[in-house]
Amino acid sequence: MTFHSGGYAASAHEREQLSLVQQQLDTIERLAARAKVARTSEPNERYRFDYPRLSQDIQRIRQGMQNYLSPSRAQPHDPGELVGDYRLDTPSVEPLP
Repeated sequence: MTFHSGGYAASAHEREQLSLVQQQLDTIERLAARAKVARTSEPNERYRFDYPRLSQDIQRIRQGMQNYLSPSRAQPHDPGELVGDYRLDTPSVEPLP
């Protein structure tokens, strides 16, 4: 994704740096997708990684950057905090009698 200049105050250097952040987010998404495919579920696993939540947080970061670089109003707003907790409890499996 390329950021286009518009009516905002971001300098050329800042836009360049945010473009690098965007590239890193792309890399993180690809790595997370590979990890999700490669994971193996263990029967007694208590926790697992919450890949959908990670993806949602990455999208929120992207949207925040886009809102900053191409604001639709005078001041950007805070869409809320990132969750940041990517551990899911795995329901316990009761042994069959």
